[in-house]
Amino acid sequence: MNGNFDDIYENKNVLVTGHTGFKGSWLCIWLKELGANIIGYALEPYTKKDNFVVTGLKNKITHIIGDIRDYQNLKEVFNKYQPEFVFHLAAQPLVMLSYKQPKLTYDTNIGGTVNLFECCRTNDSVKVIINVTSDKCYENKEWIWGYRENDPVGGYDPYSSSKGCSELITNAYRKSFFNDRNKAISSVRAGNVIGGGDWQIDRIVPDCIKALKNYKPIEIRSPNSVRPWQYVLEPLYGYLLLASKMYIHKQKYSGAWNFGADYSSIITVKELVKKVVKHWGTGSLKLVNNITNKLHEAQLLSLDTSKVRNYLGWFPVLTIDEATKLTVDWYKNENMRYSYDVSQIEYYLEKWNSRIKSF
Repeated sequence: MNGNFDDIYENKNVLVTGHTGFKGSWLCIWLKELGANIIGYALEPYTKKDNFVVTGLKNKITHIIGDIRDYQNLKEVFNKYQPEFVFHLAAQPLVMLSYKQPKLTYDTNIGGTVNLFECCRTNDSVKVIINVTSDKCYENKEWIWGYRENDPVGGYDPYSSSKGCSELITNAYRKSFFNDRNKAISSVRAGNVIGGGDWQIDRIVPDCIKALKNYKPIEIRSPNSVRPWQYVLEPLYGYLLLASKMYIHKQKYSGAWNFGADYSSIITVKELVKKVVKHWGTGSLKLVNNITNKLHEAQLLSLDTSKVRNYLGWFPVLTIDEATKLTVDWYKNENMRYSYDVSQIEYYLEKWNSRIKSF
C-alpha cells in the first residue's frame, strides 16, 4: 500500500496526537500499513465502539494515554521516541461543548498546541509537523464563496475561535522558529468529515446511526445549514501527501492548506440525512426546535481548494453518495475489524488511481 508516498513513512517514527479519536485512528491505521512506527498520545477513547477500539489498534502501535495540556509528560514522550513526523489532532472538537466548557476548549486547543510546538521546537529529531485545525477557523461571513488560505481567521464560538488562534500560533512558530531548512510546519483545514467509528455527541452522522439502530426518527435541529461533507480518507490522504512533500522540500510546502470537499458535496444537513437513510434502507426524519438553536452556528461554510489542486495535485475523488455509503456500510458491520478499515483504504486508493489515469 504505497499510496504515492514513495515509501517515505516506512520505518519512520511518527507521533500522532489524538490517535484514539475518529480521524486519528484512521490516520494511524493508514500509517501502520505504510510501515511507520507509530506513537499515539491521547485521552482514552470516547466509547467502546470507537474505531480505535474495535480495530484493536491499541495492540498494534505504541499507545500512550496522556493529556495534551500536560507539557512535561508530552516532552518526555518526545525525548523517548524521537519522532520525525508529528501529526497533531488532539483537540476539544465540538462547537456545542465549547459553549459549555470554553476554558477546557481554549486550554486544549490553544495551550495544547503551544505545548506540542514547544516539544517540536526543542527536539532535533522532528522534521515535519502537521497541525490539523478546522474549516471553522475562518472568520465566517456566511458568503457563497469558498474560503482561501489567505482569508482572515477568526471564529464566533469558543471552538472556532480556538482553531483560529491555533492557526495564528502555527504561523508565528513557522516564522519565528521553523523558518529554516531543518523543520517544516503546516496547518491543514478540512470540511465536515464523515466516516465509520465516530460516536461523538452533536455530530449528525453518529446521531443518525443511533436513531436508526433504535428505530427512532432522526432529529435534525438545523436542516438547511450547508456544509462541505467529505469522507474521512479524503483529507487524510491529503495530510499524508503534504507531509511526504514537506519531508523532502521543507520550506516549499510549509504553510496553510485547505483539503475541502468537492462542490457537489456541499449540501444541506437535511440532504445528507436523506442519503444516510437511503443507504441504511429505512428510517425517517424529524425537525426539532432545540435549545441549542439559541446558540450561534454557521449556516454556510465551504473551502476553496485551488491551492492543493495546483501545488499538490490533490482533489476529492469520492462523490457524496459514495462517501455516505462507505460511512453507513461501516456502521452496518457490527463486527468489523482492522482489516475492514484497510479494505476501505485500499478501495479509496483504487478510486484515486483510477481518477488520476482518467486525466
